[in-house]
Amino acid sequence: MRANLPVGNASSTSQAKGDWFARLAVATSRISGRPATFLLAVAVVVIWAVTGPLFGFSDTWKLVINTGTTIVTFLMVFLIQATQNRDTLALQLKLDELILATKNARNEIAGIEEAPDEEIESAKVEVLKRAG
Repeated sequence: MRANLPVGNASSTSQAKGDWFARLAVATSRISGRPATFLLAVAVVVIWAVTGPLFGFSDTWKLVINTGTTIVTFLMVFLIQATQNRDTLALQLKLDELILATKNARNEIAGIEEAPDEEIESAKVEVLKRAG
């Protein structure tokens, strides 16, 4: 029963005070994934497009949207990657815990994501053989 399982606190406030980048990445990913944020981005593009005739569709007018989107995209790549790394690590830890808690599981598989590619490939072949 899921209701009886202990659930960890995944809020950004539970992280260490010194880990400002992790807190920023988590908060940014939560905010950027909301419909209101998408609508705000659409509104910015619409306002930019509507002002085109006012500025005579000048090169400066075009440069504003190009520069803005480039900066936002560049910064978001790092924040998204940090959030993805955190989520992947948490998922791996949960899977490792399940492996270690399962009687017939091979405990050496836990933590294999840190192994060289050749070892991972050989473990994959072995698991496929065991699966039949």
